[in-house]
Amino acid sequence: MSEKLTVEARQLTKNYHAVQAIVDGMFKIRHAEIVGFARDNGAGKSTLMEMVAGSVQASTGHLFIEGGERKVWSPAAVRNEGIEMVYQDLALCDNLNVYENTFLGRELKVRKSGRLVLDHATMHHRAHALLDRLHVQLNSLVDPVSCLSGGQRQMVAICRATAFSPKNIIMDEPTAALLVNTSRPLMDLIRRLPSEGTAVMIVSQTC
Repeated sequence: MSEKLTVEARQLTKNYHAVQAIVDGMFKIRHAEIVGFARDNGAGKSTLMEMVAGSVQASTGHLFIEGGERKVWSPAAVRNEGIEMVYQDLALCDNLNVYENTFLGRELKVRKSGRLVLDHATMHHRAHALLDRLHVQLNSLVDPVSCLSGGQRQMVAICRATAFSPKNIIMDEPTAALLVNTSRPLMDLIRRLPSEGTAVMIVSQTC
């Protein structure tokens, strides 16, 4: 039986003028598995993941998603491939609340009085259902995320990435700024993602 892969890289390279950031990057990611990429700082881990996420285009090599070779390199196109990335800075808007951040950039709208307005009720309901399904407990979905702890903010960013049923989520140093006791709930959440049908690629710096 053939191997069921969600992402496969073959001889990916990335050059920045005379600097070779990635040379012959090769890996395979199976459906609903968790894979770690661990190397020293500056080894090119984040660049490799940014190529998978579409924010960086490979100089040479091939990247296959669900068996088909990628032709278009852009974050928008990659989202349509079912790939999401949680960057180290999380890219959350501190002035927005939990459910608004969950749908940031893909807000739901409803037509009222002949014009489209944000559908806050549906976004709140769906965010609550998502958090409940992933066993993420927060005191409130309407408080701004600036009120949350670092671990809670990470979980909101992961839930946002999960909201549209991706096949693969990339996480760049998800526990880098967290203490051991605050990172444990986050790691428990990551371990639950394969049950959602999602593969996880984690970038981590070696000790």
